[in-house]
Amino acid sequence: MSTEVLTKPTSSTSTVRKPAPRYRVLLHNDDVNSMEYVTQTLMKTVAGMTQAQAVNIMMEAHNNGMALVITCALEHAEFYCETLKNHGLTSTIEPDD
Repeated sequence: MSTEVLTKPTSSTSTVRKPAPRYRVLLHNDDVNSMEYVTQTLMKTVAGMTQAQAVNIMMEAHNNGMALVITCALEHAEFYCETLKNHGLTSTIEPDD
């Protein structure tokens, strides 16, 4: 009577997952839209954004010329940027290095 031991071959390679690159959505100041409109548009565009957060972003863009809206995956960043542009706001995307 013989006993066989079956062993599973072990893999010496491992998969290292790199996090997806992230992108910053930037809001640029404009002298056309009212502060209230910009605040409301930010809250409608970015789900879960509070009025206080939207006011802070709007004021930063107003005072400094530009403000960070959100950092996220490219697909979402493109959506947010396009939505802001469709509402008459100036927005751009840049890689989050």
